[in-house]
Amino acid sequence: MADKNKQGFHTVESNVEEMEEKIRRHRKKIVIRGFVLFLIIAVSIGAAGIYFQYKEYTDFEVITEILRSDSEATQYETFAGNILRYNNDGAFYADMSDNLIWNQAYEMQNPMVDICENYAAVADRQGTQIYIMNTIGVQGQIETNKPIQAICVGNQGIVAILTQEEGTSYLELYNKSGDSVASGEIHMENSGYPLDIALSNDANKLAVSILDISKGEARTTVAFYNFGSVGQNEIDNIVGSYTYEDMVIPEIDFITNDILIAFGDSQVVLFEGTQKPEELWKLPLEKEVKSIFYDESYFGLVYDKGDTSNTHIMEIYDTKGKLRLEQSFKMSYQQIEFLENHQVCILDDTRCIIYTLRGVKKFAYTFDMPVYKVLSGKTDWKYTFILDGAMDEVKLK
Repeated sequence: MADKNKQGFHTVESNVEEMEEKIRRHRKKIVIRGFVLFLIIAVSIGAAGIYFQYKEYTDFEVITEILRSDSEATQYETFAGNILRYNNDGAFYADMSDNLIWNQAYEMQNPMVDICENYAAVADRQGTQIYIMNTIGVQGQIETNKPIQAICVGNQGIVAILTQEEGTSYLELYNKSGDSVASGEIHMENSGYPLDIALSNDANKLAVSILDISKGEARTTVAFYNFGSVGQNEIDNIVGSYTYEDMVIPEIDFITNDILIAFGDSQVVLFEGTQKPEELWKLPLEKEVKSIFYDESYFGLVYDKGDTSNTHIMEIYDTKGKLRLEQSFKMSYQQIEFLENHQVCILDDTRCIIYTLRGVKKFAYTFDMPVYKVLSGKTDWKYTFILDGAMDEVKLK
């Protein structure tokens, strides 16, 4: 049988191991190239992040501007993501586009506000009126028969009120419907003079700072009341008290539901406890404090440097008492506070400086009109400035 020539087919000798090695080398090159590309992108993003973290902005671009006509006495607070404005004639709650959500008219000589989560209380200091509001509107009104010294509101609308008349101070708790929940008396000749009160978010715990000078020297007692089941087993619901000799404690506040901070003239004291708060630590103050400010995570102290340069020293601590920042700044100021992003905003009529917790001067600017309030935005470079006659949402540049 004759052999046939098979066109289009031929035999190729192949080295399988060599082919597999080539494939492995090719795959390795692809992986290396991908890793290098990823590394370049990661380094670029990291470098950009570091750049923006440490960048100082000295100008801004107005994104939206809303004209306003508030009175000079109007004050501003952030409340549940929006803005609460209040003055002698009423309170106004509006969103960030200045769309009115609700308003409440009243007549007060010296209005003051306390806010807890979705509730706010407006009261007339040395007067008798209290309004309880949430994000929907007014939920209740209370009329006291004694002058109001201080108020605190809880996250369900319960209000603690400190009033005073003829040498006796009165502590009263009301729900948002105006019903009395608890009450007590402090007689100054026996117990001392209440300087401040603080109510926990859930309204279960009440703290009172009481100054006693009956023995010729100042001493302050911080007393804790519990209105839950734990306090019912204690005399007058008192679950603890701490006395500090030769110290005045004019301001106390629950910065979270279970943490209370007390600012004395010689120490800062922090207490913690779900039912019976206990002293956690004390921070001695070696110099006279010019200003204090705080939020739920940090507190700040401002001292004068002690020379003629108008230089101030700012110290910021966390709730463990650890120093997180020491920063000097040379500027007279009227307000200093934490923004919602934990940055520090310093205002003086037309000037504004913003510092980060890293000590970076994020923004410095002098406006051509008074600036009343600064609100941080959703990104690191967006803010809202409440100015005389306008509210500007801006992007720093």
